[in-house]
Amino acid sequence: MPAAHVLLAQLLKAADPAATGALWRLEGAARQLDANVIRLRPGAAGEAYVENDLDVLLVVAEGHGTLHRAGTEEELAAGTLVFVPRGERRSVGAGDDGLVYITAHRRRPGMTIGRATGAVTAEGGEAPCLLPRVCAECGRAAEDAEARFCGRCGERLPGGTSGLS
Repeated sequence: MPAAHVLLAQLLKAADPAATGALWRLEGAARQLDANVIRLRPGAAGEAYVENDLDVLLVVAEGHGTLHRAGTEEELAAGTLVFVPRGERRSVGAGDDGLVYITAHRRRPGMTIGRATGAVTAEGGEAPCLLPRVCAECGRAAEDAEARFCGRCGERLPGGTSGLS
């Protein structure tokens, strides 16, 4: 598990120079925040997408690039801080010297057990039982079948089999 306290310069120096994508992620079961350190190669660009549920804070640590959003292009340089609201189509591209940036947002809530409205039943039998993955304290279902603690409240999950054979 990556440490929750890191020196960015040391993290970047220790990372494989060819490594791209998430170089570091905030981890741990009982947290309300997600954060990542992302590296893009020179000239690389991510696919445009829309995050419907979460606002994102983006902080440029090294290099330069462009944030494409709402029909505009915004230049990104080291020290730039950008708020990107949920529901906004966006993509990030690196300049000639690459780009390292940090993202932070509220942790995405996990699945919870509830009654589906207007659900269509597919053939093939019932879905696997999720009860061993449901937290007795808050009712959240763990997304990871191997999880042992609730990602929302940190309580120990009931365990047992995942219901998959």
